[in-house]
Amino acid sequence: MKKILKFYIFIIISLIIIDDLKAAQSDNFSKAKLLFDEKKFEKSKFFFEKDIVFNPRSENSYLYLAKIYKKNDNNIEEEKNLEAVLLLNPKNDEAIYLLTLLRIKQSDYDGAKDLIEKFELVCISFCNKKKEIKRKFNKLIPDNGKKQN
Repeated sequence: MKKILKFYIFIIISLIIIDDLKAAQSDNFSKAKLLFDEKKFEKSKFFFEKDIVFNPRSENSYLYLAKIYKKNDNNIEEEKNLEAVLLLNPKNDEAIYLLTLLRIKQSDYDGAKDLIEKFELVCISFCNKKKEIKRKFNKLIPDNGKKQN
């Protein structure tokens, strides 16, 4: 009888701990988002990273980290985080858009072209950015929009 009672107590304590961990996970992202919106980027970065520790599949945390690195002109970390978003969700149009801008900034013609094609297939909330991307991309093409062979 004591073994059964101990087992039930163990289960109850385990469930409480799991519930607390889940609450902490969502709390980290919420804190990070609030700090990001207040433009406290370094503080928000800490909570986005903490959210990823508890939830490695947090596509939104990776996306916001990429935005922070973009503001800090850290192209390498921005790219890593955008690629993590796209690994988790290949149809994330905001991540495709931001990575396309990064490829254009790096003068990566082929990479930007591939991403633009992908963006046109999956865009949902960023479809209004198509003209902007194409305009920036066309600046990469030699002879005013005609690619040389």
